[in-house]
Amino acid sequence: MPELPGLKLLFVPVSGAFGMGEFARSLAIARAASDRWPQARIRFLLSKQAPYAASVPFPATLLPSSPTFHSAEVIGELQEFKPHIVIFDNAGRTAQLRAARRVDARIVYISARARQRAKAFRPSWMRLIDEHWIAYPEFTAGALGFWERLKLRALQRPTVRYLDVILARAAAAAGAPQPAGSAAPYALLVPGGGTGHPGAGDAVEQFRSAARSLAAAGTPTIFVGPARENAADGAQPGLRCLAPLPQGELLALMRSARIVIANGGSTLLQAIASGCACVAVPIAGDQRERIAACVKARVACASSLSAADILATSLALWNDEPRRAELANRAAALKLADGVQIAVDALAALAPSRMGR
Repeated sequence: MPELPGLKLLFVPVSGAFGMGEFARSLAIARAASDRWPQARIRFLLSKQAPYAASVPFPATLLPSSPTFHSAEVIGELQEFKPHIVIFDNAGRTAQLRAARRVDARIVYISARARQRAKAFRPSWMRLIDEHWIAYPEFTAGALGFWERLKLRALQRPTVRYLDVILARAAAAAGAPQPAGSAAPYALLVPGGGTGHPGAGDAVEQFRSAARSLAAAGTPTIFVGPARENAADGAQPGLRCLAPLPQGELLALMRSARIVIANGGSTLLQAIASGCACVAVPIAGDQRERIAACVKARVACASSLSAADILATSLALWNDEPRRAELANRAAALKLADGVQIAVDALAALAPSRMGR
């Protein structure tokens, strides 16, 4: 790939008080781009309400809420920074995309939900967008429909790619050290970061309660999630509680787990990409359809967001070796690609003609 000295990238993910999927995806791509092009200038536009806003490892402009609602500030940033490429992740308005065009930037739009995907397939947006990245694999997000293919043929743009699954630093992850006490076989529970969604405020506690019950039933168990004040879980035999881990270490734990119990977002797809037998638990509305697709593909089994149901489903899978092996084998056979590498390769292809300023 070209060296691209002076490359300027602006990331504009949806952000706010709840959830962090878009930010985590953009951050993984930004880090990979920074590794590939150390001289690149990378900036973020984020809501100041986001719990991660103060710890972003790149320069960030903080807005009162998600960038979609602050076109004047976004347009001002575009005019001041003059990025070569802007990556809108589930965010953006027509005025913002047009402003990016006016500063001669290439535009990438990432859609993670059906509504945003439909927005990106409006002809007015298709004429503005250079690349449309669908955040999930085709078997969960759905193949391109008749009208989508027809519009692509008619307009000859944008390039559409499926990112499959974000596996940042996959090579490092393969050799990442496991925390002490993680000898297999064990069940791994990961509620994930997007646990502030309406109706799922107690998601972490449901996962944690299921972890305690699994351990009490004699199943060696590791829980990876936010710490709870005055928690005594660490003293329970058979249960190990860990704070959220870097992705490389979490992937290493996944690969050695007998089963993985995860939310229905990116964590589930990372586990499937790692060849794990999974129990999928929805903690946000958009995850139910994704979980249903995984169940249909026979790469996961589903549970409701209830400690009792998580426990029953997990124990059934733990004790059913043929089913567990079938799920793991089918997951591995999908051979999901690393979306970070797909994204960086696409950025490299977009950038060369934009480096004259």
